[in-house]
Amino acid sequence: MTIRVLDPRVDPDLEPLALAPAAVLHGATIGLLDNAKIGTAHFYNYLEDLLRKHGVREFIRRRKPDTSRPVPPEMLAELAVADAIVSGIGD
Repeated sequence: MTIRVLDPRVDPDLEPLALAPAAVLHGATIGLLDNAKIGTAHFYNYLEDLLRKHGVREFIRRRKPDTSRPVPPEMLAELAVADAIVSGIGD
């Protein structure tokens, strides 16, 4: 499995990424990994509604048991079937 991490911070030395056409999302499965901070679930509710409007078929939502610990391996295995995974901080 290949993991590609995208850093949302602006780096002037990097070429900007082109946005994928919305059609790419049609039928996709998206994993949403909640880091157990206060604002994450609210943000993911919004993101899920938005992505459903663009054709995402299914979501796999998992919440880490603790903010300060790594994701348990079994949780990563559940998310591994997704076409893409969003992991964020919700402070």
